Amino acid sequence: MPFRVSRTPTVRHYVMTPPTFFAVEYAINPWMDPTTAVDTHRALDQWDALRRTYKELGHTVELVEPVAGLPDMVYAANGGVLANGRAVVARFAYPQRAAESDAYAAWMTRHGYTAVHTRHVNEGQGDVLGAGRMLLAGHGFRTERRAHGEIAAAVGLPVVSLRLVDPRFYHLDTALAVLDDTTVAYYPPAFDAPSRRRLLALFPDAIEVADADAHVLGLNAVSDGHHVVLPAAARGFAAQLRTAGFSPVGVELSELLKGGGSVKCCTLEVHP
Repeated sequence: MPFRVSRTPTVRHYVMTPPTFFAVEYAINPWMDPTTAVDTHRALDQWDALRRTYKELGHTVELVEPVAGLPDMVYAANGGVLANGRAVVARFAYPQRAAESDAYAAWMTRHGYTAVHTRHVNEGQGDVLGAGRMLLAGHGFRTERRAHGEIAAAVGLPVVSLRLVDPRFYHLDTALAVLDDTTVAYYPPAFDAPSRRRLLALFPDAIEVADADAHVLGLNAVSDGHHVVLPAAARGFAAQLRTAGFSPVGVELSELLKGGGSVKCCTLEVHP
């Protein structure tokens, strides 16, 4: 019988924003098509199922009030970086999302953080993911590499820069999921060769996800170290997770996928 790795969950703290005003009114990534109809009620139901899943797993979920006129605000991960007891608020690449920064900065301030602003574009946990005592940071489409140093200085953690090369995977969290402090899953074609070598050196047990799962944003997932909440359509990735000792929990977020996001995009994690 093959040895099965024991995975240990830890209680997590998440911040989410209901998709009350969700719509696809413009196209700022390859997943968005303003001619595609969006069912806001269905989006709300799917989002609430994700929120309930986190609660049932024992995690804390806090809400940020949605703002009319900001249809992408449901993608809370982009609101900033909360790590090592410090906070960096997002600076968005596109003007359509710029005002989201104010809403997430206000939440940070109400919760006792001093929200640091970067000079260069950073799109929060869309491009900056905590892995143990370091941050993995994407660049190439949204977050500027020059922001990586600003974020490292603000939160006091080292940053590993990774270059994204496929516009369908425009944020790091669409191409890579942190499963625990020493394990990641990723889609190799989304990265340039030096970044792939860097990932293999850091994470020799990394799970490499196939095209079919990457192309339903299967890597846009959230892990507590044991349970991995992921898009239900990523069945191959779910099987890989089981083999590696994780417990996959599939959720359906088909409406929110129309805006280019899924599980992780909807989830801003407060890292202690």
